[in-house]
Amino acid sequence: MSVRRRRRIQPDGHSGPDERWMASYLDMITVLMCMFIVLFSMSTIDLKKFSALSASLATGFGQEQTERIDVSEGVVVPPELLEEDGEGFADIELSAAQREFDDLSALRDRIRTALSEQRLTDTATFTIDSRGLTISLVSAETFFATNSTALSGIAVTILNTLGGVLASIPNEISVEGHADARQSAAPFATNWELSAARATQVLRHLVETCGIDPGVIKSVGYGDARPVAEGTSPEALAKNRRVDVVVLSGADEEVRQLLPALQAKAPSR
Repeated sequence: MSVRRRRRIQPDGHSGPDERWMASYLDMITVLMCMFIVLFSMSTIDLKKFSALSASLATGFGQEQTERIDVSEGVVVPPELLEEDGEGFADIELSAAQREFDDLSALRDRIRTALSEQRLTDTATFTIDSRGLTISLVSAETFFATNSTALSGIAVTILNTLGGVLASIPNEISVEGHADARQSAAPFATNWELSAARATQVLRHLVETCGIDPGVIKSVGYGDARPVAEGTSPEALAKNRRVDVVVLSGADEEVRQLLPALQAKAPSR
């Protein structure tokens, strides 16, 4: 007598891997995220913001009942950064540019006053642009003779007056030498060497005599590549044979790009 084997019936249900652990894992990740948000908020030590965050978290987790649904998106802007009509952002960069322009203007006025006291008012011109404050030492013939880097007596007086003001500021300074378009002569092979040597001579005087920090000042030679006067007259050649002392702005690039517009709007002085 043969015995028929009974088929073993598998119970109904999920036959794959058990994934119930994911629910606990996601709950843990959510709690960790909330904890880091709270720690970040506490690090700012702003009681008003912390209270608002606590209330928002309590509402979000159902601990407090509220009829108001928080649907804020994007960056939450403090009231003080809103414009008076409550719409949009205040122009923070323009405010920063105005402060930087005012600081550079105040420095320009200090230098003008110091030069005026020495009866040297006409020995420098001033420009505020995206780089900062440029002080062009004009009447270059009184600074350097043709094909020479030796500082004249009047040049020493002007640099002493200028250095007395610049030594008190933290800005970086660029001393930039220029030559006229005539071919240089020995011992300078080109106008590049001549203009660089003139700039270095001015830098050395500002550091060694006026006490400017050597870590914030540099010298550059542009040769005859950046003339400010056209022609070959003695006056034009003298203007191009010059040294510019540039007080470099330490503001961000976006802020510095706004300085020329503020200079254009400022009254001529």
